[in-house]
Amino acid sequence: MNENELRVTAELAEIELGEAEFAALAEAVSEMVGYFETMLEADVEALEPTTHALLRRNRTRPDTAAADSDPELDVDALLENAPELEDRFIVIPNVL
Repeated sequence: MNENELRVTAELAEIELGEAEFAALAEAVSEMVGYFETMLEADVEALEPTTHALLRRNRTRPDTAAADSDPELDVDALLENAPELEDRFIVIPNVL
């Protein structure tokens, strides 16, 4: 990024900079662009896309009913604990 582009960007962002601040910003931006250029050199062709650098496996659990995994768990017994039912649905207070 050249000096003119940096000044225009600062103006568009409505940032007022003194000369010392502008020089420090120019140096920081130059360093940041250098990091980006270094990252462009990395070979990423064989890498799978990911959303997190440390994510090694999917964190979700299988979507199975609890009664399937625990034969002693009875849905009707659970519904008996609800304060109010309408058919087989738990009634909750209106929010609005």
